[in-house]
Amino acid sequence: MSENLDALGRALPRLFDGLLITLELSIGGALLAFLIAVGLGLMARLDNIVLRGIARTIIEFFRGTSLLVQLFFLFFVLPLPPMNVELPAVVVGIVGLGLNYGAYGAEVVRGSINSVPVGQWEATTALSMGRMQRMWRIIFPQAWALMLPSLNNLLIQLIKGTAVVYLITIIDLTAVFNDLRQETRDVFFTYSLALVVYFGIAYAFSGLMTLLERRAKRRLGQAPRRTASAVAAAVGGAP
Repeated sequence: MSENLDALGRALPRLFDGLLITLELSIGGALLAFLIAVGLGLMARLDNIVLRGIARTIIEFFRGTSLLVQLFFLFFVLPLPPMNVELPAVVVGIVGLGLNYGAYGAEVVRGSINSVPVGQWEATTALSMGRMQRMWRIIFPQAWALMLPSLNNLLIQLIKGTAVVYLITIIDLTAVFNDLRQETRDVFFTYSLALVVYFGIAYAFSGLMTLLERRAKRRLGQAPRRTASAVAAAVGGAP
């Protein structure tokens, strides 16, 4: 064990660098995926059959193909003629993660908007609200609270999905842990530690999403506010 801990101590700077890359991929990929999810989710609800068809095609294509193959295509095929588009490996990772999980998220956005009660739509019509005003002031805030639990699950999947980017030469956490395994020759020690680190990252991001969900529900009046008396009761057992 002492030899493993010595090897871990020597690997700490590389682990820190790998952690930063994994966080960069997670945050960048999640932001891009969210933008794609909202854009495609709204397009998939349009009356215009052409725009709706484009959105459905993109969603089905990126949901129906492997994330690993998409990353390989972006990294190895795009630089070839006639495209000649060569992107940095980290950018390829963020784009690949964003496109893949954004396609899944689009279905979450579309389904959540469809789940808003019909009475809310009718009320906006009665108030003579425009299409954009209706969506962003009334419908989307309610759909936002509905979609957050599913987006939380997708975010955790995305964080775990970053583990494959080392195959396109990115030195992330998984790549560093693979090096540590070769150095220690202790598979149990290395990958147990990797599980704990990935769990910690996913748990932190999930906690932030849970806070967003509670805030969204409070703004809609769907969750009790934490008043001073409630906090006192929770902390000190007030009657």
